[in-house]
Amino acid sequence: MPTPHTRAYGQFCGVARALELVGERWSLLIIRDLVLGAKRYDELQAGLPKIPPSLLSARLNDLEATGVIRRRVRAELDAGLVYELTQYGSELDQILLDLGLWGARSLHAPAADEVFTLDAAILSLYTTFRSEAAENVQINFEIRYDDRMIVHALVENGAVKVGEGRFPGAELVIRATAGAALLDVMSGRLTAAEAIRSGKLGIEGNVVDLELFAQLFHVPAAPAPASGIVVR
Repeated sequence: MPTPHTRAYGQFCGVARALELVGERWSLLIIRDLVLGAKRYDELQAGLPKIPPSLLSARLNDLEATGVIRRRVRAELDAGLVYELTQYGSELDQILLDLGLWGARSLHAPAADEVFTLDAAILSLYTTFRSEAAENVQINFEIRYDDRMIVHALVENGAVKVGEGRFPGAELVIRATAGAALLDVMSGRLTAAEAIRSGKLGIEGNVVDLELFAQLFHVPAAPAPASGIVVR
């Protein structure tokens, strides 16, 4: 049964049931931030700066009641309460990646009030990674969005491992200095050479490796908007 805070659609349908479980506002973004591992309440709040604390608590309670997440006390010395996906919830991993890639096709420049979080940066690389293009490829990338947010991606024979922080000895360091320039390269709206020549991206390494990055982490072009009169 849907929880009291969840909209019921009154349909015997898997899609409707899925939306009853995770379709409320903020729910999928909470799950997105738990895909990378367990988090404390304050860590979730930091990654979702616009969610009111009362609403975050309500969404966590709803997701726990429906078996999507659970809470536990960590065994480390700094023992504290964390939230994590259940086995059932973790089955959303690939669905979220596919949904993220679908949505990325319509991303352009970020609005002034839109934040780009560390979790979003890491997941964007998992989302856009093309394993078929990475067969027999071994290369390491470091991406510096600014001095506070740096991620690395280790590509090896069709697989990728993405993490936070610098990677000493990375074959290519990308400095994403302007808005959505890296996304423009990944989507083909801007070539690697154009991005460097214009100063929108900086690199430490070879431009050929930036071209390879765009092949490995690719955002398909969005379909053009319909034009003309729509007949209903």
